[in-house]
Amino acid sequence: MCDQISDAVLDAIYKKDPNARVACECGTKNGGVMVFGEITTSTYIDIPLVVRETIKDIGYTKSEYGIEHETCTVWVQITEQSPDIDQGVSENKGTHKEQGAGDQGMMFGYACDETPELMPLPITLAHKLAMRMAEARKKGEIKWMRPDGKTQVTIEYDEQGKPLRADTIVIATQHDEDVSHDTIKKEVIEKIIKPVCGKWLDSETKFHINATGAFVRGGPYADAGVTGRKIIVDTYGGIGRHGGGAFSGKDPSKVDRSAAYMARYIAKNIVAAGIANKCEIQLAYAIGYPEPVSIYVDTFGTGKIPDEEICTLVRKHFPLKPAGIIEYLKLRRPIYRKTAAYGHFGRNDPDFTWEKTDKAAELKKDAGL
Repeated sequence: MCDQISDAVLDAIYKKDPNARVACECGTKNGGVMVFGEITTSTYIDIPLVVRETIKDIGYTKSEYGIEHETCTVWVQITEQSPDIDQGVSENKGTHKEQGAGDQGMMFGYACDETPELMPLPITLAHKLAMRMAEARKKGEIKWMRPDGKTQVTIEYDEQGKPLRADTIVIATQHDEDVSHDTIKKEVIEKIIKPVCGKWLDSETKFHINATGAFVRGGPYADAGVTGRKIIVDTYGGIGRHGGGAFSGKDPSKVDRSAAYMARYIAKNIVAAGIANKCEIQLAYAIGYPEPVSIYVDTFGTGKIPDEEICTLVRKHFPLKPAGIIEYLKLRRPIYRKTAAYGHFGRNDPDFTWEKTDKAAELKKDAGL
């Protein structure tokens, strides 16, 4: 919820001012939401209205669900971006003439060939289960289901690293008070798990559905929320490394977001080109400096050419300066709220430019494959 609120604020601003600087955080507990951070923009948006519309769209429309969109309290604590940071990410203002990175840090991108999306299978299935849960609830296919929920998938691999079967599937779903645990388990398996994971299930697959026995209390009444709490769910589910920076609520001048998107784009195109079966890209930046301070490639022994040569291809074929990344991936658009649920990667959406494989043929030719 907090990720979606932060990105909904970013989108609302970007619809009117695509050059705004946005670092929007969110926190929630009980019936209250606080939006706080640094925003520099030429436009005005009604932040409490954006918050309420987002909460309503998620499905928190009754107080017994954990929060209610019309009656919740919304606090707003916003200042402008620090002028010291601004000069580092604006052309001709700071030490360097070009636009520099919005912060220091490491960003990672990952891709592998075990799914059509070139993503790890466990996180791909977990995201699809979450999407199916929301669909079944919003369409009324499962009447007792409430908005809160989470998923987890454990896959068994063979010695060559190929997925074999689903070993364990964990789903927690908020529910009405008067529904039995047996009903919940039966409907979740039949209407959620089997349509998504059917080909990976066998007689030994274990299901843990609402393993505590009940999940009536949910939302921020049951558990506090903050933007960026579950960052590994946004990316690769623990397979690939993570630099630690959250994505949501940040405009693309923050390399936490934009460089992670570019790193995914690079890794995906390398795998799509057949240069490697797995690829992880690390980019590192210094605040205010326009070039990455390091580029690292790891193909985990699956590369058809040495990793050092792949690194040379990366430098040759991909823009790595913050301004170049933003322009190439067309990141100054109001496309971010839909990234904040079901993963930022592995999604077939034309707005997710970092998911294209349009560089694969060029990379394959240049690699001599």
